[in-house]
Order: sequence, then structure tokens, then C-alpha cells
Amino acid sequence: MNISVNCKIYDDVMLITLDRPKANAIDAKTSHALGDAFISFRDNNKLRVAVITGAGDRFFCGGWDLKAASEGEAIDADFGLGGFAGLTELWDLDKPVIAAVNGLAVGGGFELALAADLIIAADSAEFFVPEATLGIIPDSGGVLRLPRRLPSAVAMDMLMTGRRMAVDEAKHFGLVNRSCPLSELENSAIEWAHQIAKSAPLSLAAIKSVVRKTEQMDLEGAYKVMRSGEIEAYQKMLNSEDA
Repeated sequence: MNISVNCKIYDDVMLITLDRPKANAIDAKTSHALGDAFISFRDNNKLRVAVITGAGDRFFCGGWDLKAASEGEAIDADFGLGGFAGLTELWDLDKPVIAAVNGLAVGGGFELALAADLIIAADSAEFFVPEATLGIIPDSGGVLRLPRRLPSAVAMDMLMTGRRMAVDEAKHFGLVNRSCPLSELENSAIEWAHQIAKSAPLSLAAIKSVVRKTEQMDLEGAYKVMRSGEIEAYQKMLNSEDA
């Protein structure tokens, strides 16, 4: 594994830690390493839930590595099959992912957290997407996912101004599921992951696939898609011994 990405296994849970000096920022090499970690998690039948977190107490992830950019890395560089940070476009991952946000989630770092299914955050964590102030947009999922996770006007405010959202506000709007002191974050995230892992794996895969496929549809259309047989994970669950 790349030295900037560390993985530990706790029974059926994989803890993935982004560990780069100063801001846990992501360049193309680190993005590929994260992608390798998530693909390894996806393909290991013994693993049920992943937790992604950052090293240290200041940054969860500072987003795209501006030093790499200044040295010539293009904004549209090859970040790997899973997209930026290895997760933002990993569409075939049907296992749950928890983001354990230990500090600032900035730009692409916020987009990484948004790509997870659930978020637990340290009380001191903050979330923001400053791209508009830099003449770009958060196109690794922020501009697409944020309006789905927050009320439209709140999302537009964050996207257009780059303002910071603290944990209490994020919990109020349902963006963050849980919070705790930083010292308890890793253990709390792993404990939560183990709780989720007790559920039937095919049911978890079906839930994630159905939600992802239908979340922007009207209710009638969503029912039709779910019953149509086109969601493979749902059909697999129905035909399993778990059902």
C-alpha cells in the first residue's frame, strides 16, 4: 500500500487512513492508492464495511494537492478508476462506507466525505467547498451531491460562497449522522461499522443499490425500477437464503 494510505482490518471492517503531511491533500498518486484500498475492500468477501478517515487532528482531507498542481499536475489528471480520492466515482461499490471526519474537510476532501454513505465527525470538524472563490467548481461530486444532501438554498450558499459549515449545523441538516470528541472518533466509527456489519450483506448491498438508483425519481417510478429486475443487487438479495 502507498505510504500515504494506511489500511487496517478489524474483523469485517476495513479502516482506511489518509496520512499525508500538513493537510492530507490528495495528488494523483494518492488518489490511485485510495482507489486501490477501496477496490481491495470491495473485492474482499470477508469485509463488510469501510471507514475512511484522516491522520492527525486538523485535516480530514485538504482536497486536491495544490503543490502538485503548481508542479504541473492537471486539474483533469488521471485520478484512477474510482475518480478523485478513489471513491467519488466508484459506482460498483455496494458495501457501506463511513467517513470519520477528524478535522477540516475542504474541497475535494468534502467531496470524499460526501461520497461515503454515512458521516461521523469530530466535534471540531468543519466542511466547505472553496472552489468558486478559486475560479473553479467542485466537480468531483460536490456540485452534484451537496444539493442532494442539503436543502437546495443551503447547498447553493455553500457552493457559491465557500462558507464553512460546523458540525452542529451539519447535524441539523442531516449531513452528519453522529458526532463525538476527536479522541473517541476512530473507536466510535469502528463500533458503528461493526453494528452495520451485523446486517445481512446482500440486504446492505440491495439497500445501497436501490437508493443510489432511485433517489432522484418520483415514488411510482422508483417502485417500477426496483421491481423491474434491473437492479442486480436487489435481485440477488431476493433470491438468496437471507430473504
